[in-house]
Amino acid sequence: MTETPLQLFNSLIREVETFTPVHPGEARVYTCGPTVYNYPHIGNMRAYVFADVLGRTLSWKGYDLTHIINITDVGHLTDDADEGEDKMEKMAAERAQSIWDIAKHYTEAYWADVKALNIRGPMQAGKPEAANWSVATDYIDEMIEFAKGIADKHCYELDSGLYFDVSTVDDYGRLARAVTEEGEGRIETVEGKRNAADFAIWRKTPAGQKRQMEWDSPWGKGAPGWHLECSVMGGKLLGFPFDIHTGGIDHREIHHPNEIAQNQAHCCTNGLDVAENSGARIWMHNNFLVERSGKMSKSSGEFLRLQLLIDKGYHPLAYRMMCLQAHYRSELEFSWEGLEAALTRLKRIVMQVENLKSRHPELVSASIFPLGGWTLKQVQGDEDISQLPVSNIDAIDATVSNDLNTAVALVTLDAILLQKNVSPIARLKAVSAVDSILGLDLMVLTRKDLRIRPKAAEITEAEIEAELIRRKEAKVEKDFATSDAIRATLAAKGVEVMDGDPLGWEWKLG
Repeated sequence: MTETPLQLFNSLIREVETFTPVHPGEARVYTCGPTVYNYPHIGNMRAYVFADVLGRTLSWKGYDLTHIINITDVGHLTDDADEGEDKMEKMAAERAQSIWDIAKHYTEAYWADVKALNIRGPMQAGKPEAANWSVATDYIDEMIEFAKGIADKHCYELDSGLYFDVSTVDDYGRLARAVTEEGEGRIETVEGKRNAADFAIWRKTPAGQKRQMEWDSPWGKGAPGWHLECSVMGGKLLGFPFDIHTGGIDHREIHHPNEIAQNQAHCCTNGLDVAENSGARIWMHNNFLVERSGKMSKSSGEFLRLQLLIDKGYHPLAYRMMCLQAHYRSELEFSWEGLEAALTRLKRIVMQVENLKSRHPELVSASIFPLGGWTLKQVQGDEDISQLPVSNIDAIDATVSNDLNTAVALVTLDAILLQKNVSPIARLKAVSAVDSILGLDLMVLTRKDLRIRPKAAEITEAEIEAELIRRKEAKVEKDFATSDAIRATLAAKGVEVMDGDPLGWEWKLG
């Protein structure tokens, strides 16, 4: 077996490059987390599926992973380009609730989606018990100290707050390719700014007003800018420079260029020809999830939540499968038909795995799978997996090493399951190894788990099964009239009886 070097697309240079860690044997990753003013939509969650696959791949490669994911509970404005109201304050006012209660509710909603999608949480190398979500309001003192450290050379004060002068750092906007891709088009001119792209480091509370979240600072009572928090937490928790910074492609245009500018100022560094000057060696971005009406957004108040998918009878891991079937850098179109196809593919794999386990139940309870997932070295050293063709094993590593090509990894998984001349234990171990990267929970997920009763269904699963037993008995007696009547009754209640289904799924709720 051979190991393929890990190749990742760096948005900063718009090229694929070989991953070389800043600290040998370690991988340090920062992922921009949610602003907890509303429920995350499934487009938001694509970013965390992507970041999870990245983290899993780094673990697969044997790196000691530290992965920071932040919670933004202050400072993010309704317009990313420093205009509008604070999203958290706005929602608290609309709901007539405490901003702290708003943050708590939507943070827990986000965590529920993370769990449902089998996304690993933050990790701290060597200290998994110490890993936790990095909450912005826990780092206000550090943000003020960071701002004080760069204010004299890089900032100026206006009535509305402290602003960063982007002309004081080299190569501002290179990540966004602002000149050629019009990345600055969303930035509005604010009276008093030296440059249109200048952004707030600290926003003062307007005279005569009081925010629910505000703190004293050298520039007056107020709150930090959104861009400041990631620079502060990234630097404090990972150290500059760290390895990889991830986020959605929308962050590539304003948020991350502003974060990079702050990092340059803080580290007293120069231009971005040297990637480390940006604060991270590699910047990675997943593309949008789109629907036919356009890019998904919460601005209209109408957006797809993961819970909506569950309410309609789709297991959340069907959405994860949908994400894995496309490359993270390509746009992914959402449709109910596409989600149904992803669920069918997941069903097929789960049934194949269940079949292997049912014929060899002793393997299910045996401690044959590494706690925390497989690494490539463990796969290479496993005698059972060595029964598989070398091409299968090499393909596992090669596909994910090729900029996280999960779509091809799924094809490799199919090939492994079809190796009939290989022992079940070898195939089960290999499936478990691939799933260490894909995160579909294949060694635990069951056919029953994937059958979710839609919220609007008027019949229980037990009632459906009872009716199907009656129908089978009628068919045995050649009482086709009764059989057809039962089928029609079930159809009226939203149950589709799938006679002849090649997956043998028998029924589904519509």
